[in-house]
Amino acid sequence: MHKTRVFSGVQPTGNLHLGNYLGAIKNFVDLQNKYECVYCIVDLHAITNHQNPKELKSNILETVASFIASGLDPEKNIIFNQASVAAHSELAWIFNCVARIGWMNRMTQFKEKAGANKENASVGLMVYPNLMAADILLYKATHVPVGEDQKQHLELTRDIAKKFNNDFNCKDFFPIVEPLIPKEISRVMSLRDGKKKMSKSEDSDFSRINLKDDKDLIDKKIKKSKTDSASIPSEINGLKNREEAANLISIYASINNIKIEKVLKEFGGKNFSTFKSKLSESIIEKICPIGKEIKKLLKNTNYLYKILQKGSKRADLIAKNNLKEIYEIIGLIKFS
Repeated sequence: MHKTRVFSGVQPTGNLHLGNYLGAIKNFVDLQNKYECVYCIVDLHAITNHQNPKELKSNILETVASFIASGLDPEKNIIFNQASVAAHSELAWIFNCVARIGWMNRMTQFKEKAGANKENASVGLMVYPNLMAADILLYKATHVPVGEDQKQHLELTRDIAKKFNNDFNCKDFFPIVEPLIPKEISRVMSLRDGKKKMSKSEDSDFSRINLKDDKDLIDKKIKKSKTDSASIPSEINGLKNREEAANLISIYASINNIKIEKVLKEFGGKNFSTFKSKLSESIIEKICPIGKEIKKLLKNTNYLYKILQKGSKRADLIAKNNLKEIYEIIGLIKFS
């Protein structure tokens, strides 16, 4: 029986937005009161695409600041960056030898990220799902909070765990990890196009609410967000094929910790101008204090480095013990 442990990783993209908060970080804060949690800034995943070194380092620190500002407790949780624990890369290589090429070829996110020019994509981008599996299984995590777009990667992690356990006749060595899927919103869409995920990479800054946006900018972005001419429906069926309307309703529900049905009951029949004012107020109330705290923390980089250093030591202790067992199971010789 494995000890219950939650693992999740966030790429250091910098300038985190409402989608990152509602889709992941808000859930992390809730989970820290229920489980032992390991939260990793996955900087090795980030370099599957070329990164500016100065920006990467800055983005790592900003991600830590965003975690702390949002309510994650560095004493209660293990918060660290992936590159500080070498065992991630070591186990990823082992999993490169366990996973099958056919499994990699079926990963839809590689096709999406590589685009039409797959031949020029890095090998790291192709096999990064194996590193993701290593991130999780290195700590023998039993649960991973995931959104709809990450389910395939979790299935791969489960397949790798099963194959390793079977290949080396070590039943139950790696746990078969279970998903933790939030009951409400887990995927926030663009404010300009309800069919696209909210993303830092979208050209228009008005497509997203950044965690460091001030109240005036948040209000302006919500007022300019795309909707349709119809009024707000009273039932969920009325949101069918109304992606932008559904997105704003979902954001309001999530930011206020209420069900979508309750939102529709309150605003059904009303126009979106009235609703947008209330939505703007809710986002400002929740996000602005986080943004102010992020800016404050970024002025104290020594504190952020100390969080990473302490978290890395705690993570490394678990990782080294588990990796030692893995090497012994495989038959590899390691002296340190």
